[in-house]
Amino acid sequence: MEVFEWLRLIVGGALLLCGLIIFLIELYGVFHLHYVLNRMHAAAMGDTLGISFSLVGLMIFSGLNFTTLKIMLIVIFLWFASPVSSHLLAKLEVVTNEKLSDNCQRYSELSDLEKELREQREKEEEAEGKV
Repeated sequence: MEVFEWLRLIVGGALLLCGLIIFLIELYGVFHLHYVLNRMHAAAMGDTLGISFSLVGLMIFSGLNFTTLKIMLIVIFLWFASPVSSHLLAKLEVVTNEKLSDNCQRYSELSDLEKELREQREKEEEAEGKV
């Protein structure tokens, strides 16, 4: 039985340590990335994964009891709430930012690709119409 307790201690501690490392990487991303959507992505991914690792580590420390069930419900809630809130904030930034194309190079590339695709479809329709 003592081996099981040591195993719980090691696995729980490893998960808590992983959560802490993920939080530190998240902090680095939030403070060193320049554009708000990049910062928000780092924060959202770090929060979801870091909190999940930390809380699962605490669940292992706690054992099988009612507290573990409550922590599991918190993890499930955070897995749903954090991405949804981040998505809504990102959508708000995209809708309200008038200079989005200055910060996102791919935005203009996508519109160029859409133009090329539209021209290609028009050529194909003309070719089918002539035959």
